[in-house]
Amino acid sequence: MVFYSAIALFSIEFVIVSMSIKESKIRSDAGIFPWLTYLTMKDMGLDTDAIFSSVNFLEHALNIPDKNVRYDNRIQEKFWAVAEKVSGNKDIGLVVGGRMPVLRGDLFEYVFLSSSTFGQGLNTAIKYYHLFTSAFDVLKLEVKGEDAYLIGLEHSIRHYLECAISILLAYLKHVSNEKFKPLEVWLTYREGADAEQYREIWGCPVYFNMPEGCIKFNADILNDSSVAANKTLNKIHETIIEESLTQIEKHELVFKIENTLQDQLKSGNFKIDDIAKTLNITSKALRTDLKEIGTSYEKVLNEYRQKLARDLLENTQLKSDEVVYLLGFSEPSAFSRAFKYWTGETPSQYRKRKSKKIITL
Repeated sequence: MVFYSAIALFSIEFVIVSMSIKESKIRSDAGIFPWLTYLTMKDMGLDTDAIFSSVNFLEHALNIPDKNVRYDNRIQEKFWAVAEKVSGNKDIGLVVGGRMPVLRGDLFEYVFLSSSTFGQGLNTAIKYYHLFTSAFDVLKLEVKGEDAYLIGLEHSIRHYLECAISILLAYLKHVSNEKFKPLEVWLTYREGADAEQYREIWGCPVYFNMPEGCIKFNADILNDSSVAANKTLNKIHETIIEESLTQIEKHELVFKIENTLQDQLKSGNFKIDDIAKTLNITSKALRTDLKEIGTSYEKVLNEYRQKLARDLLENTQLKSDEVVYLLGFSEPSAFSRAFKYWTGETPSQYRKRKSKKIITL
């Protein structure tokens, strides 16, 4: 999801939310993104319940997304499609990103402050950007004469990308005491919002159909020194980030388990030994890795079944016995008991209630 960070982000007590879609490379986002997106959309007067429930962010209307959750990036396509539909705004990602507040006091801000120069802080942020999001393949900084280019800002979902760029630009301005000024933004797609809207939110002209996505800025700022530079503190901050990164791979293991469950539930072969074999690890290693992030295979299985059940009942017309089959339950009564335990409603009650709110994409 995106260039956010907060102290809570670095807690190892992450929860994983994912969509049941197969993909070889797991891409995920820090949970601070949906949390701030929710608050911003709420402030804009949008129907956040309709938008967020479309990807199982919310279990009921009173909840808000958990900023300590790490989310599978694949939910972004459906999320922003629903957000555009509900808001009626074809530039919803740009608008939401432009209205989001900048988080202050996060660990990466301390990295910038304790770095000797803005350039050092930026290079550290680029080195560890996967802590924010692994949605981008590669981010890199290139300097050509008087200009610098932050390259690699490309994503298949325009709203997601423009929201991310809005957040990034606001953050870089904040950590540089408003000295950072973008000169141009390059986008790889053919068209987007009006030029004036980009200029108002991003503060620079935008060029479309470019060979790569990037932010161009004056290279002089890379040498701007920090009055709070502290080599020892900077190393401590970087060490904390490195430790946090080692946890992300284990959290993304949950995504891999859920992808595997998509097929294994139907076949009935979804014991931990079956899943571990498919993932080419031992059952013991799988249990150990999950325990280290505060969960278990049984919990992952139960939460995945619950999410999938909600999705199937809300967004398909499948019959009850078909839903039971896809979830791997032995009989309808077992599914009904489990679903009522999860939601307080029977499957038919849930489907009837949700059918009144279905958004046709």
